Amino acid sequence: MQVKTFTGATSQEVLVRIKAEMGADAVILGNRTYRRNGEVCHEITAGLERPQTDGPQNEGAPSGWGEWHKEWQHIKDKLFALMQPSIQVERLSPRQRVALEYLQREGVSDAVAVDLYQRLLAEPGTSVLACLGGMVPVRAWGPELWKQRIHLMVGPFGFGKTTSALRFALHLRKREPDARIAFINADCLRGNGRLTLRHWAELSNFAYMEAPDRASMSKALEATRDARAVFVDVPGLDRTSSLAQWRDDMGLTPGEDDATHLTLSPFCDPMQTQAFLQRYKSSGPGSLIWTKLDEAISFGSIINVACAANLPVSALSFGAELKESLAPATEPLVWRLIFKRQIPGQAA
Repeated sequence: MQVKTFTGATSQEVLVRIKAEMGADAVILGNRTYRRNGEVCHEITAGLERPQTDGPQNEGAPSGWGEWHKEWQHIKDKLFALMQPSIQVERLSPRQRVALEYLQREGVSDAVAVDLYQRLLAEPGTSVLACLGGMVPVRAWGPELWKQRIHLMVGPFGFGKTTSALRFALHLRKREPDARIAFINADCLRGNGRLTLRHWAELSNFAYMEAPDRASMSKALEATRDARAVFVDVPGLDRTSSLAQWRDDMGLTPGEDDATHLTLSPFCDPMQTQAFLQRYKSSGPGSLIWTKLDEAISFGSIINVACAANLPVSALSFGAELKESLAPATEPLVWRLIFKRQIPGQAA
């Protein structure tokens, strides 16, 4: 574990530095307050676990690592809870204060709330949306911003990964009617998703191939070399697997010509979401697709995940129909969803 001690004038300032230097996965190991030259100093010691290998999750970690990490996560949550009274909301404008309190009720984590609070104090008079824009990047799905040819569609079973791939393809076909679009189905064991993808590919005149192993994947990629876009439906991964390991098994080397799109739903609990982010982590270009929005009741987790994953939101998906049920993400759509619970296309 990498351990480092930070000092500062306020505990909030120190926590912001910890997040900036060590990331959102850092755990608080200890803290103390003391006086130096008549001034109060806050000292916090943070630790960061060693990077995981491409093998099973936590492979090589000492015995009991999972429980130890869970315990420290619990301690960190308690420390953030103790810090809440020290956040001087009266230093914010009334509009900023109302927005911050609303976001906390919507499920924005304490760490993200402290980060937003510090940003607002650093830029007096700025709007909450301006600060959030630096925390939640948005990069709308479309040929203008996503020029990669191969798109890996990844995510847990049941989160709309396959239908998101079809919606992406239909949106691209609408923009470029003559473009050749192909699907490579590597998730061949699930009958329902397999039949749905094959059926819609045939209806929409998309090329369709199946690639359950390395040899068939190589052949499928060779057969689609002249396609404008190739969507690869990656199977859901269990907790002992990782996307990097699956790519190695299939002979898919990350490159500039491919992007990875992770489908998530906002009602997944924070611990499970963090596990998904680790499991489907990719080193190249990527995005977040938020699905099943019509089934959720709050959307604060969208901010939490954007800060933790450092990935832009590319699309917002809702409803059971394939057509007219996906909106390329824009900042106004994201903010209306979070602050007004307004699904794209619906009246306020």
